[in-house]
Amino acid sequence: MYSSNDRVPKFIKMAVTVALAAGLAMAPLALAEEPAKSESGNKEITGEVVDLMCYVDHNAIGDKHQECGEKCIKNGGPVGIVSDGKAYIVVGQHKPMNDELAPLAGKTVTLRGKLASNGGMSMLENAEIIKK
Repeated sequence: MYSSNDRVPKFIKMAVTVALAAGLAMAPLALAEEPAKSESGNKEITGEVVDLMCYVDHNAIGDKHQECGEKCIKNGGPVGIVSDGKAYIVVGQHKPMNDELAPLAGKTVTLRGKLASNGGMSMLENAEIIKK
């Protein structure tokens, strides 16, 4: 393993090279996870409005689920936004936004609010609709 003019084993050099390459390859993914931050310290998220019950249960998204999603959201089901494969629970100022978001089920919108996460769940709170 050691050569006469090399004091570091080749497998250690290889391990360091592989770790460095993996770190460089993953760096763009780490940067891409965070939604854009606005001037007020809030985040803007652009994505599809979904009924979270059907989204989590059977990945119900898009035009095919628009009518059902709107009905479930109107009936009090949890509402969310899905952006780049990540789902966020959406709430207004400590109250549901179901009435405002139900007609937008299955559509792409931009929301702004405070991003909070805990236990693997993410929430956009104090949300407001920026662009329909």
